[in-house]
Amino acid sequence: MRETIRDVLVGDVSQVPPGEGRTFAVAGRRLALFHTRAGEIFATQADCPHRGGPLADGLVGSTSVICPLHDRLFDLRTGQGPEPDCGIRVYPVSVRPDGKIWIDIGN
Repeated sequence: MRETIRDVLVGDVSQVPPGEGRTFAVAGRRLALFHTRAGEIFATQADCPHRGGPLADGLVGSTSVICPLHDRLFDLRTGQGPEPDCGIRVYPVSVRPDGKIWIDIGN
């Protein structure tokens, strides 16, 4: 029977400066974490589905990121991309009072 992985400790809020993203290895996969200037933390898959661009290197908006390779905009809350069939996977994030970031990576 396969074990289900749920909440995984990724790091600390201080590891991702406001207005930027960082790539983390989490439970055998690469994820991008984004820290908006408003203080929100979002987690997505690390690579753009179009050309594999490193999303953590993209331009971070209030709730969006623009891929650094070809300017495709993705919503950090929903994963919605420029076309209905070109989105990214997003992961639920919780930030604990001690500043630790936990991600629910599901199955």
